Amino acid sequence: MDQDYERRLLRQINHQNLTDYLSVGATCSPVSVKSGDRFIPTRAGSNWSINFHYANENCQSPNQNHRSKDAGSDNGKDAVAYAALLRNELLGAGIESVPDPNTDDHRHTVPSQETHSLFRYTVHTKRVPLDSGSEVSPYSLSPLSNKSHKLLRSPRKPARKISKIPFKVLDAPELQDDFYLNLVDWSAGNLLSVGLGACVYLWSACTSQVTRLCDLSVDGDSVTSVCWNERGSLVAVGTHKGYVQIWDAAGGRKLTSLEGHSARVGALAWNGEQLSSGSRDRVILQRDVRTPPSAERRLQGHRQEVCGLKWSPDHQHLASGGNDNKLLVWNSSSLLPVQQYSDHLAAVKAIAWSPHQHGLLVSGGGTADRCLRFWNTLTGQALQSTDTGSQVCNLAWSKHANELVSTHGYSQNQILVWKYPSLTQVAKLTGHSYRVLYLAVSPDGEAIVTGAGDETLRFWNVFSKTRCTKESKSVLNLFTRIR
Repeated sequence: MDQDYERRLLRQINHQNLTDYLSVGATCSPVSVKSGDRFIPTRAGSNWSINFHYANENCQSPNQNHRSKDAGSDNGKDAVAYAALLRNELLGAGIESVPDPNTDDHRHTVPSQETHSLFRYTVHTKRVPLDSGSEVSPYSLSPLSNKSHKLLRSPRKPARKISKIPFKVLDAPELQDDFYLNLVDWSAGNLLSVGLGACVYLWSACTSQVTRLCDLSVDGDSVTSVCWNERGSLVAVGTHKGYVQIWDAAGGRKLTSLEGHSARVGALAWNGEQLSSGSRDRVILQRDVRTPPSAERRLQGHRQEVCGLKWSPDHQHLASGGNDNKLLVWNSSSLLPVQQYSDHLAAVKAIAWSPHQHGLLVSGGGTADRCLRFWNTLTGQALQSTDTGSQVCNLAWSKHANELVSTHGYSQNQILVWKYPSLTQVAKLTGHSYRVLYLAVSPDGEAIVTGAGDETLRFWNVFSKTRCTKESKSVLNLFTRIR
């Protein structure tokens, strides 16, 4: 048959069929149109927008899918590895390792696919060499590709496990439920000092022996703050009447009693042989315990009670927080604050200097603020902040990792462990029925003790001695070789 004739005949037949189909469609009902000789599956019950939304979620990297899960869960990490394995075998993703979702380094994140379509058809024009890693060796007994084998053999970081229950609980009768007091401190000699009513008790973490250091009831006074010196031999005791007493812990005797405040002393901080005390009379006094009491420095900058004091690790700057919502930074020579921060909307009691980054200061606000705020005291700039959801009562940095712990009051009464600078929550600890007003870190840096108005002291293992971050080896870092 001639090809031109065959082409014209087919065009005529197709034109006739189209005319018959249109005439039938015009005279028949919609139901009769659907009942043709072609099977068309019904899709009325399928929500394609939702299905394609799920398909796009499945195309995300394992790191992105894992963020919504518990970071410390082994099942979550196994699910991420399994998802990466499936993507290798079904989609040829070429994933060799699964990054740790807790790390802040995003250089090893899995690259996303070029297209997010549900079905992909590819035609391989040439065979990929065996050494490229995408083919299986003919001598291998496993059906998995070389990339998947590398994924399965890649070392996995052990999951961080923080116990949700305290490893020790001590009764602390008459432990005050007062936001402005600091009644718990842990010494370098592994002694815990606790102010209970009018007495100060020492608890040995080595022998669990409890001794009473002093009793102020004879003078009609009560304890409002306690603080150990750096060597752990002397403990300073602030009283409700405004006195600051220095006690020798080993001998159990009072060395001196310092006057100067006209109201209760709720905050104490040692700096070598110098002792700083903050009072309700809005004054900070700095005194050297080796000199006569007349040699003192008066720092006046707060308009309300001073409720937080902390010296920097380099012993050059003192941070003070007050009930006037102010955070002030003083140096060792000036009588006026060198920096003033007014971003908090409530009392600033929680203060902590970072031992890992020079000049980094964190502070926490009270009930009306509830925020953690980070400051660069070298430049005077505000770095970042986060809303914790409840009153911030205390802060402490880990000695070994770039993490910090915060204790909270109204209304969660919880203990939170944060990773810096991502500010992701590593753990949330609950157990106190009152505000967690008191916090101290053990001398080895692994455990913390918390106290609350429920008259209990709870000990938690929250930090690890293994460093989570690598220290900088740059010759420009002046603090790398300082010990």
